[in-house]
Parts: sequence; structure tokens; C-alpha cells
Amino acid sequence: MPLPSPLPSPPPSPSLSAVAARLRASGCVFAEDEARLLLSAARTPGELAAMVERRAGGLPLEHVLGWAEFCGLRIAVDPGVFVPRRRTEFLARRAAALARRARGRSRAVVVDLCCGSGAVGAAVAAAVEGVELYAADVDPAAVRCARRNLASAGGRVYEGDLYGPLPAALRGRVDVLVANAPYVPTGEIGLLPPEARVHEPPAALDGGSDGLAVQRRVIGEAPRWLAPGGRLLVETGERQAPGTAEAVARAGLVPEVAVCEELYATVVVGARGGRG
Repeated sequence: MPLPSPLPSPPPSPSLSAVAARLRASGCVFAEDEARLLLSAARTPGELAAMVERRAGGLPLEHVLGWAEFCGLRIAVDPGVFVPRRRTEFLARRAAALARRARGRSRAVVVDLCCGSGAVGAAVAAAVEGVELYAADVDPAAVRCARRNLASAGGRVYEGDLYGPLPAALRGRVDVLVANAPYVPTGEIGLLPPEARVHEPPAALDGGSDGLAVQRRVIGEAPRWLAPGGRLLVETGERQAPGTAEAVARAGLVPEVAVCEELYATVVVGARGGRG
């Protein structure tokens, strides 16, 4: 009786050097680091090959992996959703410090506006126990991501334009209002890396002719939502910072410009008068 034919062996997984070489040839600057992440994420050689080709084709690494690292957390990021930048960790840390101070008086109320994947809100909730967390974004795909990322913190995520979908009962109660609104001038969108301008939503990037169009709307309405002593924090560009601070002052808030040279990050903080 003939012996059964052995099953064919699965193809071997490519080596780290082979994956890195493929990524480097496609223009990936951190090819070795990305290759390690892809090798650790892929469950089969076939899945790895598909992931490598998607990345080599220009899809952001975070969209290939399905997550981004942010403030030590893994933040779910679906294709088409804005990828949280490392520089935004500065915004999250400042917001967490202010939420921690507010929690000394009562349970801190935090709103993450233009939340994208909800990375900033998730980082604040991880750093400060017991925050009352709300978030909003106009992009349905981002809202779906944010709901997953903020579920464990009890965060409530709303879909709509800026303050529009937030509960009216929050007016005058927000201790920390954080906004990573788009601030790239329209004329400079074409200068962004293809990963951003092709694979991320334009609404998350385009800040209007001077980069401040969405910020002005956020800032102008902020005093109605902030509690006495509450703070608004807005990430902005180095060139936009004077205009952001001017808008904060016009809204009746006291502006402060904070800079992190290590992360090349700028945050304008607006303080409402009152307690704290």
C-alpha cells in the first residue's frame, strides 16, 4: 500500500534583513524598526507578505498594523483614520497634568475635541484615574476608533462638528478642553508626505488659508464650555502659535505658549478666570 504523500511545507518566513531591504527600497527611513514590528504582528508568512507589500505601497505603518503607539499605549487606528503623532504626546501630558490638578477638587471633566482615534483622551484617562471623559469628531471612521479606544475608560464619544454633538449639560463644567484641530495651511497640504495627504482624511489636516480656521472656531466657543479656572489646550504649529495665542486672548482667555523642543511640539493654553 503506497504511503500518503506528505503535505507541502509552508513557505518560510522572510528574514528581518529581507523585509527591511524591501521596505528600504520603497523609501521607508526606519526600515529595520518597521520590519521588526511587521514580523512580530504577522501570524503567517502569507499575512507578512501582504503587510510588507501594503507598507511598501505607501500605506502608513500604523494602518498596516492596526495600531499606533502613543504615550505608552496601543491606540487602535483603522485605515483612513488620522494617525496620532508623537509630538502630540506633549499635548496629552500637559492635559493630564491639568486634569490631575482639577481632580484634587472634584472628578475632572475632560473633553477631547477633534479627537481622531481618541489617543489624547485615552492617554489622559490612563494617567489620571477617574476622569469624566468626553470626545467628539466629525469623521465617522474616527468616531468608531475612538469608541474602541475610550471604552475601558468609560469615555463617551460623539459624532459631529466640534461642540455641536456634545451634551448641553457640559457647558460651564469642562476642566480640561483639549483640541488637536487641523492647522496645516491649505496651500501646504501638497507638501505633506504621501502617507498623510493620500491616506488620512483631509478634514484632519486642512486648517484653511492660514492654518487657523478650525482653531478659531474651537477657541471662540471654548469659554462657554469651560468651568471657572478651566483650561483650553490647542496643539498648533510654530508659525501659527502667535495667531493661536491672539485668538485665545480675543476669546477672553489668558494665553500661554508652551514648547517642547524634543518633540518639536507647540501647545497654546488658554485659562478661564475663576478657581484654580
